[in-house]
Amino acid sequence: MKYGIWNVSKPEMNAVNALVSGGYAPLTAMILAARGMGCTEEAKAYLDCCAPLPDPFSMTDMDLAAGRVGLAMLQGEKIAVFGDYDVDGITATCLLTDFLRRNGADCISYIPGRLEEGYGLNPIAIRQLHDEGVKLIITVDCGITAIEEAKLCRELGMDLVITDHHECKEILPDAIAVVDPHRPDGGYPHKTLSGVGVAFKLAAALSGSQEAVMQDYADMVCLGTVADVMVLHGENRVFVTRGLESMKTRPRAGIAALMRETSCTPEHLNAGAIGFMLAPRINAAGRMGKIDLAVELFLTDDPQRAEFLAKALCDLNRERQQVESRIYDDAVAMLPPGRTPEAIVLADESWHQGVVGIVASRMAEEYCCPTFLICLDGEHGKASSRSFGGFNLFTSLTALSNLLESYGGHELAAGFTISRENIIPFRQQMCQLASQYYADAGPRTVLDVDCAISPELFTVGGVDALDTLEPCGNGCPKPVLMMEKLTVDRISLVGSGRHMRLRFRSGRQYINAIYFSATPQSASIQQGDVVDVAFNPQVNEFRGTRTVQMNILDIRPSCAVPCSAEAGSYQHLRSGRLTREDAAALYPERSTLGMIWRYLAGCPRPVQESPMCLCRKIVRWSGVSLNLGQLMTCLDIFRDVGLLQTERHQECLTVTLTPGPGKADLSQSKTMQILLHMKES
Repeated sequence: MKYGIWNVSKPEMNAVNALVSGGYAPLTAMILAARGMGCTEEAKAYLDCCAPLPDPFSMTDMDLAAGRVGLAMLQGEKIAVFGDYDVDGITATCLLTDFLRRNGADCISYIPGRLEEGYGLNPIAIRQLHDEGVKLIITVDCGITAIEEAKLCRELGMDLVITDHHECKEILPDAIAVVDPHRPDGGYPHKTLSGVGVAFKLAAALSGSQEAVMQDYADMVCLGTVADVMVLHGENRVFVTRGLESMKTRPRAGIAALMRETSCTPEHLNAGAIGFMLAPRINAAGRMGKIDLAVELFLTDDPQRAEFLAKALCDLNRERQQVESRIYDDAVAMLPPGRTPEAIVLADESWHQGVVGIVASRMAEEYCCPTFLICLDGEHGKASSRSFGGFNLFTSLTALSNLLESYGGHELAAGFTISRENIIPFRQQMCQLASQYYADAGPRTVLDVDCAISPELFTVGGVDALDTLEPCGNGCPKPVLMMEKLTVDRISLVGSGRHMRLRFRSGRQYINAIYFSATPQSASIQQGDVVDVAFNPQVNEFRGTRTVQMNILDIRPSCAVPCSAEAGSYQHLRSGRLTREDAAALYPERSTLGMIWRYLAGCPRPVQESPMCLCRKIVRWSGVSLNLGQLMTCLDIFRDVGLLQTERHQECLTVTLTPGPGKADLSQSKTMQILLHMKES
């Protein structure tokens, strides 16, 4: 089991029937009902791609921003649009730069080098722009924390207009205008605009017509919104829908060339294709230090130049992938022999700062632990880190801040700088923090499943009808479905053994599936197992034949009786906060102890599973209800009297039966005595 908990929604059948009566296909209706839609009107509101856009001037300081930019245009002042090096920042920069130039402004763009300058407005860039005669700087997708930089602009006699979409801090920069939907003193209805979405609003305020700006720039707003994983509700849903339509029917030269170069045909273009095919190529420009290629791709009108730039970006992305592979191979070779550490902390002088974050993400997922990769330069290093299983990176870095020179980020992704001499103590202490975190029995990874379905609903027509939910993304995710009690009929390895093709059987019906980055060992399955499968539904086309296929997200043992992930009482036992109710819930019957022992004794040794997967396998084998806390309590009792040893490593639990007569007085178990005392007190 990749996910310890499956949150499976249960659609209310009256809602499903109402949605079917309103014209939705049965499978689509089930998903909408599972997401809380009770009637056709609610579903239409949730999926609405044509809602009117709010007035740009309802955003705080938009009047001041538009007024100052308009004055600069009127007086012929030199304007610089200052952006960021990711897709959102690039599209925001290009949108506003192109709009201002089309309307007669003397405008240049500036995106800082990822490796040389880092993120955001900085003194070097400000002074350079001042020397070039810039009178007004407009930030896009950055600037909301530029307190000192705003002071420098004033000292140099330059005006600053900030447009951003990141969270505001208590103090805002002292600028002519600070336009950000997150401003606490603002009432803009959509807080989740992307950076390019806010730039669009400024252009619309200057234009006086949101529709006119939408006609020209919907594609850019769409790309930035999807690539920055914005919530696809309300205004963002309109942006993405209109942008996809624009890219399919009348794409600008650069986007048309990039689509051709990536074999992304208009009929297959959706938000997913942007995220997996187009956005990585655009991002490669920033990661590899050649941002001008991406900027020019959006601004050129020359089809031949666009073809050259699109090819260059794809070549650059392939180079990025090669660099990524080299770093990954280096990092894996550095891992200590034997089991993976609780946290991976590695450093090297040759690693590329723009790529290590991708490698850290890959390793965190593959090795099931938080990963920290450090790019060394002399006696200092810059690191990118990624979390796993809910381990809070920002909190952990705060706890070890005495070893760091600086740090920032959030729970799931963070960066920091560190001196070379502090790397070893940082690794030791971070592994201790991760070990303490993962020692808890409770599952930490959660998969949200829309609903369970029967195999009869899994048809080409039913899956095709799910296009009604598009565009899918953050806030309106791809459907996640589940089928229960499927028999593993066939397993084959593909992709040099890195992926699995499977065939499941339900009665007389067979269902094909693909499971990426998984093997029978990692998925803990074998032919003949009866399992539940969570998956994204898709239609596979081969030689003109269309068939349904599961894109598997997780597999777990099927259980005919309840098997809960409940472990709260066990956590209270471990932490010394046990109550009488906890003790009553955990105190095992002798038959339960015997059942678990017989299962373990019949398994190949040692047993290595995630605790929840082991619990479900015991329930499937025995047909007796059991929850995770009860299982862990029984294992502790066996361990107390020397019948077995347990070792928890990240998400995996290893259970090893000890040699001996196999009998012991379980009443002498310390765990059993604690439970009995509390239960009878």
